[in-house]
Amino acid sequence: MNHTSAAAAAANSPRRVLFASMIGTTIEFFDFYIYATAAVLVFPKLFFPAGDPASAVLQSLATFAIAFFARPIGSALFGHFGDRIGRKATLVAALLTMGLSTVAIGLLPTYAQIGTLAPLLLALCRFGQGLGLGGEWGGAVLLATENAPPGKRAWYGMFPQLGAPLGFICSGGTFLLLSETLSDTQFFNFGWRIPFLASSLLVFMGLYVRLRIQETPAFKRALARHERVRVPMLGVLRDQPKALLLGTLIAVATFVLFYLMTVFALSWGTTALGYPRQQFLMIQLFGILFFAATIPWSARLADRYGRRRTLLWVSALIAGFGLILAPLFGGGLVGVLLTLALGLALMGLTYGPLGTILSELFPTAVRYTGASLTFNLAGIVGASLAPYIATYLARTYGLQYVGYYLSGAALLTFGALWFTHETKDDDGQ
Repeated sequence: MNHTSAAAAAANSPRRVLFASMIGTTIEFFDFYIYATAAVLVFPKLFFPAGDPASAVLQSLATFAIAFFARPIGSALFGHFGDRIGRKATLVAALLTMGLSTVAIGLLPTYAQIGTLAPLLLALCRFGQGLGLGGEWGGAVLLATENAPPGKRAWYGMFPQLGAPLGFICSGGTFLLLSETLSDTQFFNFGWRIPFLASSLLVFMGLYVRLRIQETPAFKRALARHERVRVPMLGVLRDQPKALLLGTLIAVATFVLFYLMTVFALSWGTTALGYPRQQFLMIQLFGILFFAATIPWSARLADRYGRRRTLLWVSALIAGFGLILAPLFGGGLVGVLLTLALGLALMGLTYGPLGTILSELFPTAVRYTGASLTFNLAGIVGASLAPYIATYLARTYGLQYVGYYLSGAALLTFGALWFTHETKDDDGQ
């Protein structure tokens, strides 16, 4: 083997590819979750007019939702270049977009300093976060799955998925550490800015790793066969409408479940249930461990028994969990611990194979765009307003209706999976 081929082989070694796919999503989700946490704990007090606290929380959660509407735009933008010029360069651009938007949030003046311009700038930065994440996730999944050996695509595809719990642990741990070491006055004066500014160091680390990898073999083969589509977005909408619809619905329950267990649970737990911020963050970090533990398990099941079969069973379990959510979550500390442990364990089971099945629904020439678009459209349907809807349902009708909301989303996903073909034995090229 000559020097050039040896370098190429080293650049595309499994360890480097999997680390590059996971580090990027870890950084992206860290950035995304510190906003979610701040949207509940910080922004209602610092970026919105003083008045009714409940209204301020709802307004803050509305800015949280903006990113989900930006994500399909990011899918179209970054997906276009990812399917036209390659996965690697596009992943670098997506990471930069998200990182710069996050750092900018840490530098924003508050409502007390510049008035109504503060929430407007916050919304603009949040839009930038969503734009970057719209391009990041799909590319990271393709980086892993398009480098996977036969029979291991779900296993490789779960590495970027691990970025979600790792990013959450980092963000939750950071806010917990700040809460423990700073007074409330210090936290609201400057402490909340630290995670947003510190993310710049993580972005540089991610860029270093991403720039050292090479293009995926599947994309190189597509180039060699002259399969590139002139406008991938139009190709998806024109030629893959069924895959787009089913893929979006397949991911809906995942989004509803996760944002109920994180953003809504944190908001409800620290207000209606009366838990101190530090205590509830620790409870959530405990639940996230179950999320991280079940992702690899579900990937193994998906490679062995199939993506569709695995996710059908998990969707049925999520629907059942929705029916017991209210009595569990309202059942004291033990009930809250059980709710988050069970809910986030189910989240890992549905999230592990999700990237693989969504990417396998589309041919290589439009896969970046198609997989990203389905995932991020599901974010609009299942996550953008989930904390807002759940808060409204819980306050107006009672906590049991939040559970019914989750069960309904799970049944919607179950139906989409029922009409989807098994992709385990597709060649993935």
